[in-house]
Amino acid sequence: MASATAPGEDDGMDEFIEQFKGKKYKDGFNEDNWEEDFDKIPMFMKKAPEELDPMEHPELACIQTILYDEDQSPEELAKTYKNEGNQYFKEKNYKKAVVSYTEGLKRKCSDMELNVILYTNRAAAQFYLGNNRSALNDVIAARKLKPNHLKAIIRGALCYSELKNYSSVIAWCDEGLQLDPKEKQLIELRAKADKQKRVEERNLRKAKLKEKKERVQAEALLKAIQERNIKLFQPPELLSQNSDDEGDGKEGDSILRALHNGVNAECGQVVHLDENGSLHWPVLFLYPEYEQMDFISAFHEDTQFIDHLSVMFGENLPPWDTEKKYEPNNLELYFEDEQSGDLFLVDPVCTLRQVLSHPRYVVKAGNPQIIILVRGSSFREDFLSGKNLQEN
Repeated sequence: MASATAPGEDDGMDEFIEQFKGKKYKDGFNEDNWEEDFDKIPMFMKKAPEELDPMEHPELACIQTILYDEDQSPEELAKTYKNEGNQYFKEKNYKKAVVSYTEGLKRKCSDMELNVILYTNRAAAQFYLGNNRSALNDVIAARKLKPNHLKAIIRGALCYSELKNYSSVIAWCDEGLQLDPKEKQLIELRAKADKQKRVEERNLRKAKLKEKKERVQAEALLKAIQERNIKLFQPPELLSQNSDDEGDGKEGDSILRALHNGVNAECGQVVHLDENGSLHWPVLFLYPEYEQMDFISAFHEDTQFIDHLSVMFGENLPPWDTEKKYEPNNLELYFEDEQSGDLFLVDPVCTLRQVLSHPRYVVKAGNPQIIILVRGSSFREDFLSGKNLQEN
């Protein structure tokens, strides 16, 4: 890897990092016993071993020497922590490496180059831990001290790539390539980011076109419903939203939400407008006598009810009709005004559009519902008893 700094500045860290490019860190703390693991880090031990064997605890011995050596300058202490962090890094113990580099930076030594190395090395450790934003903060801090530090630029570009900020990847790569036009990693990063940015922009354009198309279709659907004087039931929460959005053109949105909150909406079975300008509705036929129902996913608004009944109760009657009495010419159709509880008799030769446009009909949950009873049956008499029956 090309470098804008003096050879050996990072003590071989870059060459070592290259060996592990693309490898995932597997030595993280365990969620269940992280406090115990944390207490094993020399800097954070609550209690040191009673007998300190330098061979058995070299890290602790090193830190103990540092802490009690009052003669060392901030620069010497920072360098010692840097070396300790590099050793942890080579052992792939990135958490401890971050701790060591942090302690080195806390010394606030006057050696600018040393501080730059501490920031860039800590950025590398954070990067391997998956802490991309922390790593990015470190390379930004390094560049404040040394704007043309190539290693910081490369690591910053890598962080932005992981964060999918492709514009920033390209910008940082361009800055680095001004320093070293042949830097292979920056060339590859920039090419990849440019490709990903183009894909992202293309997907964004597609999403906007799709959103625009859906908006046009939704507006046409809403207009068709309103032209037919079809009323839609809106739950109180939607009415509240509509009231809050008054004046912002959101009324149509709340009506469309009411349409798409039906029980079959998740299956894509909602009212739609075809290319000829006709509405197709998901309609429920209810048979309260047997607690059964039929669902017609796309009932053309100009189709008569008798057409569907002739198919459903033609040659093969449903298995639940054990008495074989649900014959098309023997059925009565009703819709209920839920507000008043009144029942309205529907002529089987009526079209769906005629029923939905009735002044007392309200489409609930996006699914028109029709009640079907057998004429002259005892259940019909009981069901209609006490109800206010209206002629359609």
